[in-house]
Parts: sequence; C-alpha cells; structure tokens
Amino acid sequence: MAVFIDTFINKVDRKGRVSVPAPYRAALVGQLFQGIVAFPSFKHPAIQCQGMDWMTAFTETMNKVDLFSDEHDDLTASVFADAKQLAFDGEGRIMLPEILAQHAAIGEAAAFVGRGHTFEIWQPEALEAYKAEARKRALEKGRTLPGNGGGK
Repeated sequence: MAVFIDTFINKVDRKGRVSVPAPYRAALVGQLFQGIVAFPSFKHPAIQCQGMDWMTAFTETMNKVDLFSDEHDDLTASVFADAKQLAFDGEGRIMLPEILAQHAAIGEAAAFVGRGHTFEIWQPEALEAYKAEARKRALEKGRTLPGNGGGK
C-alpha cells in the first residue's frame, strides 16, 4: 500500500488542474487506476485522498460490517457516494472537481499533506493553522511515539 509523507504546495491553474506531487505519484505506480480517489474529509475542510489500493482495502473492511446496518449505510454513503476517481494527465495533474475545491476552500494554491496511507489536500493557510493546533494538542496531551516504531 502506498505511503505518503511531507507537505507540498502547488498552484491550481484556471481550469482547476493541479499537479500531484511527484513523490505521491511515484508511490502510486503500479496500481490499476493511474490517479487518485478523493472525497470530502469528514473532520476537516480538506479533501481526503488515496490510491485505489486503499479504496479496495476499505471495501474489504466494509464487507465485514453488517449489510444494511446503520454503520454500513453511514460509511458507504459518506465515502463511496462522494468519492471521485481523478486520473493523472500526461503531466501528473488532476482536475480538481469544483465540489471538492469548494469543500476545502481551495483557490489558487493547494497544499498536499501526507498522512501515511492517505493524504489530504488543503487550502495552504488553513493547513498551517490546523497543524499548529494539532501540535499544540499533542504537546498539551503529552503525545508520544513508541521508541522502537511499535515493534518489540
């Protein structure tokens, strides 16, 4: 599964195209769909993005949730119904759908931020404000990481 790290800020052109960072595109090489899957973030004014492999894994997870249960209906309606497949053009750009750009208040620039197996696209100033708050919360709550990467 692809892994996304770092933050990149790219310009959005007048047609709504934006270049997906080269390291992110490289992480997605070899997938059946040459592009990304994107949907509005549940928690933030951002666009949640991932490769098709993540969506496939999510589908497998949803197969373990009771069909027609409230949990299944809520999650599938929230993710699949609003998800967009955004193919890379010859220059590694995607066309950012207006509905997603509006959700994240993205105008002339877009910030791509790695989140491990997923990444998000934010309005750059909103991302910086969010990161400052996240760091503050982590410090106040004494968040730590395992010293050995979680293994024993």
